Amino acid sequence: MAFDLDRALLDECVHCGFCLPTCPTYVISGDEAESPRGRIYLMDLATRGDAPVAGAVTQHLDSCLGCLACVPACPSGVKYNALIESARPQLDREVPRDRFFRSAVFALFPYPRRLRAAALAGVLYQRLGLRWLTRRSGLLGRLPARARALEGLLPPVRVRDLVSRTQEKTPTRPRRTVALLTGCAQRVFFKPVNDATARVLAAEGCRVAVPKGQGCCGALSLHTGRDEEARAFARRTIDAFEGYDTVVVNVAGCGSVLKEYGELLHDDPGYAERAAALAARVRDVSEVLAELEPVAERHPLPLRVVYHDACHLANAQGITREPRDALRTIPGVELVDVPEEKICCGSAGVYNLLQAGTAEQLGRRKAENLMSARPDVIATGNAGCLLQIRRYAGDGPLIMHPVELLDRSIRGLAE
Repeated sequence: MAFDLDRALLDECVHCGFCLPTCPTYVISGDEAESPRGRIYLMDLATRGDAPVAGAVTQHLDSCLGCLACVPACPSGVKYNALIESARPQLDREVPRDRFFRSAVFALFPYPRRLRAAALAGVLYQRLGLRWLTRRSGLLGRLPARARALEGLLPPVRVRDLVSRTQEKTPTRPRRTVALLTGCAQRVFFKPVNDATARVLAAEGCRVAVPKGQGCCGALSLHTGRDEEARAFARRTIDAFEGYDTVVVNVAGCGSVLKEYGELLHDDPGYAERAAALAARVRDVSEVLAELEPVAERHPLPLRVVYHDACHLANAQGITREPRDALRTIPGVELVDVPEEKICCGSAGVYNLLQAGTAEQLGRRKAENLMSARPDVIATGNAGCLLQIRRYAGDGPLIMHPVELLDRSIRGLAE
């Protein structure tokens, strides 16, 4: 098998190396093959038929987080995102690996009903003392890395959140109508974030609709090379959000993919135009808040806050200022900087399950850098980052979405 990759895209790379210090896997390994430049070289060899795709090529492409930090760093404008997104579906189809585990992950995570059942089992595991027993007995340390990752990423979930849905909000005099994407894993594990998003937008004068029929947007599938599955999820999402002027997203990975729907479905005669139209209407919640003149009163929250840039918000969507500006509207909040703020935390969709060892190194490194600022709160705009950072930051600071802090300030909740 040889890769079928765009020769023009491959030739854009002049091998200057500006991407190296931005790449998380290169930073922790120092291995050229674990850098964007090295991976492009391997893709080039495989495309020419000078290197087998199975083996080293697959190994190093699989280890890429897809964080896209290399894209804004590249002075030549190399579209590494297009290359890796083109390569991964070919790997998924042609190179058998981890078939059972990957199938199990994607039979669960994009489906909220199945996730709720799994989440309920997780609640019982924690409340019945099984987590304490597993860790105290040393059994956890003897489990495979992927099993340890699944256990460590279990979030604290309230049973009532598993059986309720985020409610629509209609202010007395709406300034704007928006539709909220509640997601799949987000809907189950982070329903409080969706609720806070709806409350904050309503407080700022938005009528918030929560369309029925929505589910997974396809982000998890697309970022792992399951492109046909991603297109099926995209079509369902387009059907659910037809007719709304603004689609609000509070998960970086989801927002990034929704904004790419036009490219994802460009050759689908029934959805191409609709996909492009929807993509143009998608906004991260921080973008919407930046477009609105604040009208809701903010109550003081005297907190030292570190903001972590989710990769698909900062690198894929170019959104870095808006979340910070939103946090600065809260009286008493002190935003502090941290080392290596642009290096990925290791979450990257389901990367922390598929590449658990590398993800753990990055998670520990990120947590150490964040904790060096002695924050009261670590804020980040992505569900996967929230889980990953919570796993490694311990019980010290609160780990929250920025919109949750805004919600607390607007509602006057000091705790």
